[in-house]
Order: sequence, then structure tokens, then C-alpha cells
Amino acid sequence: MNSVFRSTARCLRSATWQYKTAHKNGELSVGRARLMCSSAGQKNLEEMVKKDKVVVFMKGTPAQPMCGFSNAVVQILRMHGVDNYASYNVLDDQDVRQGIKTFSNWPTIPQVFFNGEFVGGCDILLQMHQSGDLVEELQKLGIRSALLDQEKESK
Repeated sequence: MNSVFRSTARCLRSATWQYKTAHKNGELSVGRARLMCSSAGQKNLEEMVKKDKVVVFMKGTPAQPMCGFSNAVVQILRMHGVDNYASYNVLDDQDVRQGIKTFSNWPTIPQVFFNGEFVGGCDILLQMHQSGDLVEELQKLGIRSALLDQEKESK
């Protein structure tokens, strides 16, 4: 069991996983696999989440979401008048798809970031929208929610 811990620690330090495979003829072959947990991969993701005030990792694009949850996030942002944000289609790059899940410690896509901080996925953004917290969070980013203007017009 200690060898597993040592191997895992080596993996995290070197960003590679060394594996050994025993063949039927008795030979032992050794290989290495590069992991997305590498500091370079994490640094790249850190730069990506800080690219804009609002960043969304989603399936598809804002113009053409490829899943209902990604579409819901786009629609919620649209209702608040948030049209300018960075989005990344995780279907285009499996390393980004898996890497962002590891980076945020969140298992699902879409993922929303405000000022480089992980907010959550579709369910959390929907709860924030329903409770009014999203309006406040957008204000902290210097973004005025379009829903505030709609409330004034209806009075």
C-alpha cells in the first residue's frame, strides 16, 4: 500500500504517472502518462478562468449550446443582459473538459466563474437567479443586471 502512496506523490510532483505492465513472456514494460494535474495545465486553466469577468465552460457555444444545462446558463446570463463573457466549448478539447473538473473540484459541466472564482454549475446559477443573489454578484463585477431595468419599467 505504501508503494501506491509513493507513486501517487511522485505523480503529483512530476505530473506523470509511471506504470508497469507484465507480459505473458515475463517481460516488464514501463510507460508514462502525462496528467492534466500538471502545473502547466493548471496554470493554463487559471489563466482561462481569469480571462474575463464572467467565464463559462460549457458544451457547445453560447450561440449553439449542445446540452440543456449549458443552454440554461446561457439563457440566465442573457436575461440579465450579460452578453460579453468568455466561453469555452469543452467538447472541443477533452483535456480542458477533464482539467476544469479537477481544477474546480466540480464534477459537471457547465461551470461558471466570476472574476476567476468558481461560482457553480447550472443549478447554482439558477438558484442565484431565483433568489436575486445573481443581481448582487453581477453588481460586484460592475455589471448591471438588465432585470433591474425591467423592474423599473413595470412600476
